[in-house]
Amino acid sequence: MQNVYSSFAASVLATSLALAFPAHAAPAAPTVQEAPLRAHLALLASDALEGRGTGQRGADLTVAYLESQAIVAGLKPVRGGGYRQSVKIAGVKVLPAESSVHLQAGGKALPLEYGRDWVWMAGDATPSRTLDAGLLFVGYGISAPERDWDDFKGVDCEGKVLVVMVNDPLPSAAEPERFGGKALTYYGRWTYKLEEAKRRGAAGVLLIHTDASATYGWGVVQSSWGGGERFQLTGASAGTALQGWIADAAARALFSAGGQDLDLLRAAAERKDFRPVALAARAAGEMKSVVRQFEQFNVAGLVPGSDPKLKDEVVIYSAHWDHLGVRAGPGDSVFNGAVDNASGVAALLAMAKEAALQPARRSQMFLWLAGEEEGLLGSTAYAASPLWPLEKTAANLNLDSLNFVGATRDIGADGSERSDLGQMARAVAKGMGMRVAAAEPDLAGGYFRSDHFSFAKAGVPAFSVEAGRDYLRDPAAAKAKMKAYQARYHQASDEYDPSWDLSGMTQQAQFTLNLGLAVANAPRMPAWKAGDAFGKVRAVKPGPRQWPAGGRVSP
Repeated sequence: MQNVYSSFAASVLATSLALAFPAHAAPAAPTVQEAPLRAHLALLASDALEGRGTGQRGADLTVAYLESQAIVAGLKPVRGGGYRQSVKIAGVKVLPAESSVHLQAGGKALPLEYGRDWVWMAGDATPSRTLDAGLLFVGYGISAPERDWDDFKGVDCEGKVLVVMVNDPLPSAAEPERFGGKALTYYGRWTYKLEEAKRRGAAGVLLIHTDASATYGWGVVQSSWGGGERFQLTGASAGTALQGWIADAAARALFSAGGQDLDLLRAAAERKDFRPVALAARAAGEMKSVVRQFEQFNVAGLVPGSDPKLKDEVVIYSAHWDHLGVRAGPGDSVFNGAVDNASGVAALLAMAKEAALQPARRSQMFLWLAGEEEGLLGSTAYAASPLWPLEKTAANLNLDSLNFVGATRDIGADGSERSDLGQMARAVAKGMGMRVAAAEPDLAGGYFRSDHFSFAKAGVPAFSVEAGRDYLRDPAAAKAKMKAYQARYHQASDEYDPSWDLSGMTQQAQFTLNLGLAVANAPRMPAWKAGDAFGKVRAVKPGPRQWPAGGRVSP
């Protein structure tokens, strides 16, 4: 134990000294340096930080490191009192063997096995909850008046368990671009279904799983929901009493026992005239869980703006600092998360050091976020209680899982086209001798699965800067390296390799900083594009700058 802390302290000291007393003079323009980026990356991805797991000791070590490095970089506290923003979290571990909750139809309990047939959790983080609620099939569970779509038709959902299909209504010959066509909209994300159910006072949600609609197999649901500790925000952000998934075969058995044909109802749910259908079935019994409450922290530091007026507006650069931590099992127990997302965290630290040397007209905030791996918890908490007024937040540029392969001729900016950030990104890329990579159809809803989306939901133009794909050197080998990473994603093997070519990571960080500076020095803040598909999402209660009630819009 002492050796771990000693090693950690020595690494922090060595990194701090290297950053505080650089060997080179300050450049003429903010230029991200590879050496400090690599030093931060090596430490953040080392066993000393124990995988940076939410609710684990490694999280506390990581926050302490980030706070110290924000000070070394010359960042100022955003508000008086320090660099930390509290994020209140509940850890919930279900106890299926001690619980009696079940699904029943025709007066009989269905023989469903937890894990094999269905999974559930206490969405309101309550240790014990007795449930007795009717089941209501609500199709896709979407309310989208701007798309002339309402699955609820005024039916009262209060106190019921909603059974919901995931994904969007399918495009048709008459409407090939319905709900984004092939691309997934936020209405299709299972997280939206949970939010909508809570808004309607439902007692719970059961999501019907198919490999095609979820875009992953039941095994993924089992591993992420099936008995391990899951995390959620506390207080007003808590969800419905029951949240869960049901496998397709089990759902068919449930509907049949409840007097309905699931295939017929699925077909009906593809039509605008669909109405909710009450099943002759109930969810009943007691749910038991072990619940712990704890505190994590976002870390934020500021480079104050130089313009007397524009300094009241801010550009936010973000990256999540958490990964999967230490997990029991055979072999390596530390999930270091080198690419995901020690790379983004290290890049932000290197960027902050340079940005602090030459302030822009607007202020710049560097924000390291907690709990992304657990459902965008840190960014959701920030958007609910921002350190800077959202209406004066010009943009959010997020970094997550950076290029560790090599420099490219292009840069990924998917999602930037939704706002003025797209045009600015193209101009910045051109100025760097690069181009913005052509956007690809967002089949899996990637735009809605990273921290920038919490800002976008709150009305702030936002996207994640992604790695390019057109490699300068040995493209075939570079692409093979990047493809091979897929097998290491969220595995203990996502570890730092000193032989990595970080020219692409430095390039990605530089592009992000350059774009942020362009926004920070522009005469006006970016705005959403009129008619943007995301811009109409009613994910949370509309506010002064939030779609559809008045976010900044470009013609």
